[in-house]
Amino acid sequence: MEYETFMRDVVNVARGDMREAGYEELTTPEEVDQAFAREGTSLVMINSICGCAGGIARPAASYAIHYDKRPDHLVTVFAGQDREATEQARTYFDGEPPSSPSFALLKDGKFQAMLGRHEIEGFSAVDVVGKLQQLFDEYCEEI
Repeated sequence: MEYETFMRDVVNVARGDMREAGYEELTTPEEVDQAFAREGTSLVMINSICGCAGGIARPAASYAIHYDKRPDHLVTVFAGQDREATEQARTYFDGEPPSSPSFALLKDGKFQAMLGRHEIEGFSAVDVVGKLQQLFDEYCEEI
């Protein structure tokens, strides 16, 4: 019972981190399809409870968006928690292998780029911010 309470707390903190950063949480396949159908650019953060998500990916997701160019929409799905929503999101990523944490960039509902776990784990949050902002430079409009 204590483990379940601990894990629920960890998940709630991880979810809260993304909401506080301004990301819309997608918890069902229908929400994924609706969000991904929007015009403009969308950054999708595939959240998880691993250490590199909490120590690198979520801080990078929060800080990267404070930039001259940024996506029109910020959304997140939670791997291992909202499984159906995560699986639906991954159907949009053109054959990219499942990876969490990770980031995907869509433009007008079409997959453009992926920043997988192998480009997050072992790097600093600042490194990942730089990688995300390079994607923003390539695909996003100035705000």
